[in-house]
Amino acid sequence: MHTMWKGSVSFGLVNIPVNMYAATEDKDVKFRYLHKECNSPIKYEKVCPVCKKEIKV
Repeated sequence: MHTMWKGSVSFGLVNIPVNMYAATEDKDVKFRYLHKECNSPIKYEKVCPVCKKEIKV
């Protein structure tokens, strides 16, 4: 994690060094289900339960 700001806070004769960091970080972890025999990714299709038609989004 990188420092966003470096500086110091002064109270009278006392200086306190301060480092400011971001409160959040983007960390996306994505998992894929793989077919056990050929290791190809498994697709999930959206299908209407009544019409049995695939829905494109």
